Amino acid sequence: MRETLNRRVFLAGLTAAAAGPALAAPPVASLRPLARGSAFLKSSLPTLEDIIAQARIEGAVGVALADLETGEMLETARPDAELPPASTAKAITALYALESLGPAHRFETRVLAAGEIRDGVLKGDLILAGGGDPTLDTDGLAALADGMKSAGLREVRGRFRVWGGGLPYEREIDPGQPPYVGYNPAISGLNLNFNRVHFGWKRAGDAYEVTIDARSASYRPEVRIARMQVEDRRGPVYTYEDREGRDHWTVARGALGNGGARWLPVRRPALYAGEVFQTFAGAHGIRLPAPEEAEALPAGAEVLARRESAPLPEILRDMLDYSTNLTAEVVGIAASLARGATVPSLAASAQEMSRWAAQVLGMRNARFVDHSGLGDASRVTAAEMAGAMVAAGRAGGFRPLLERYDVRDERGAPMRDAPFAVQAKTGTLHFVSTLTGYLTAPGGRALSFAILTGDLEHRATLTRAQLDRPQGARAWAGRSRQLQSALLRRWAKLYRA
Repeated sequence: MRETLNRRVFLAGLTAAAAGPALAAPPVASLRPLARGSAFLKSSLPTLEDIIAQARIEGAVGVALADLETGEMLETARPDAELPPASTAKAITALYALESLGPAHRFETRVLAAGEIRDGVLKGDLILAGGGDPTLDTDGLAALADGMKSAGLREVRGRFRVWGGGLPYEREIDPGQPPYVGYNPAISGLNLNFNRVHFGWKRAGDAYEVTIDARSASYRPEVRIARMQVEDRRGPVYTYEDREGRDHWTVARGALGNGGARWLPVRRPALYAGEVFQTFAGAHGIRLPAPEEAEALPAGAEVLARRESAPLPEILRDMLDYSTNLTAEVVGIAASLARGATVPSLAASAQEMSRWAAQVLGMRNARFVDHSGLGDASRVTAAEMAGAMVAAGRAGGFRPLLERYDVRDERGAPMRDAPFAVQAKTGTLHFVSTLTGYLTAPGGRALSFAILTGDLEHRATLTRAQLDRPQGARAWAGRSRQLQSALLRRWAKLYRA
């Protein structure tokens, strides 16, 4: 009942805020007449147009600043320009999840026995059943195996099955990304280690020692679901092939150096989790056969062990801080399912969130293709993102989830002792850079803002291979971040209480 009430309060706050003036079409200039002192201060500061011009951003720039208390739009520049949100989409996903699932929501992973257990022997199937937890890690699976042992299980005489069918399976978040990037894994109802495996290598004479494991702070179980082969070639650095139900990778010898490591995406996360759980069960003397994927859960299965995630706000705080794409996709899909939507795919869930954002946040121009912002076909406007932050700020429960953002001075140094504070979510794709959140000006005046930049024409020329480190992207992003800091410094001076 408390969760329902919390959800009602949050939704009521969002709805009331969305009805305010912040979501109306904003003018180009300030809505509020400036007092004489404010007018003098404004004349002494660089104009919005000057700051944007000095940044030399190739492409489009959209800017919107709103008063958090009144909802008035204070300053804008191309506020209706439609640009990719990049990872600032996660802010909308967090709001969507809080309203749909409720702040008390936890994800649950279970170990089930389908059959009779007598004297510690299961005459039936053992099932590792995912509940969509995006934060399940190797240590969590070890704890589940401990719980299974404590429940008295000693032997399994049936199959070992894994179930990830609580969420629709996606082979990858964005098919346009390079195949080897760890931030673009598969999505499932049973996830492990953000659906990544750890690839490590070390030179041993003329050869390399290679490891593929599911490491955590406490364990390093090796896995067979992914394999790596070192090959003599100039390029490409990595190749991927789905071979006999496994992720088969090759890497160019010349790219390895003396040693190193990186995380690679997993395409079969449920089987990956099953392999690791099989290892921990074996450590307890419980021999399990190779995992098989289950199409459905059997009725009446006995729960031998369960593990709950942290409460949803903690998951969302980490998601916004570390910008974990898998977490965003899983909580977004779970939110759509909780609303009773039919969700056969990630795209369908993103469409459901787009409809919700239009109805609840007034984001009538928003189009999301995922929940993380990884796909560059999503579109938002600065005016509507700033308006959504007004709605979220009034509703409560969201603003504390955002991390402090360090604005930089004219020389590029962090302003750690600045007389103002910024809480924000960043977003970065190659030739796309975004920032949205809250500015508390000197004196305590609270503002919401959105700054969107994107050179979509240049980004469209990049091949899939070039999306890893395209030439010029780093310098372009640096200019965009300079623009963001310059705008925030201006607003902190101009709109002090």
